[in-house]
Amino acid sequence: MRVLRYALGSTIGTMLIAAGYLWWVLLSPFGYDRPAELPPIPSGEYQVFVYGTLTHAPVRWLVYGRTGSPEAASLPGFRKRELDLVEDRNQRVDGMVLRVDAEELADLDRYERLGHRYERVRVQLDNGAQAWVYRRL
Repeated sequence: MRVLRYALGSTIGTMLIAAGYLWWVLLSPFGYDRPAELPPIPSGEYQVFVYGTLTHAPVRWLVYGRTGSPEAASLPGFRKRELDLVEDRNQRVDGMVLRVDAEELADLDRYERLGHRYERVRVQLDNGAQAWVYRRL
């Protein structure tokens, strides 16, 4: 019985440490400093094309405080490669378009570690609309 309790305690402790680390790295305001060379985000509405974890409502809620009403969208001329998009004129990436304000865009920048892990670039979607997308540096 003592071994079972030790194993259970170790497992729960490991999971809590992993959750704390992921929160620190991905969501906390303390683990990310916006690079000084990035321009400020003007107020307004922004469209962001997402194709990975941000397609899941609980992740969006954790990142910027609401799930929103994303719309299905496709990005032509690219394909997914692991966590990134690579240009490939014969492919397309299916995802969603999020409509966010400047503060929410800053939250997304923090989540994606803009300037450290990803860059934010403008792309044209299948329907002709312009949107931001995050691409690996």
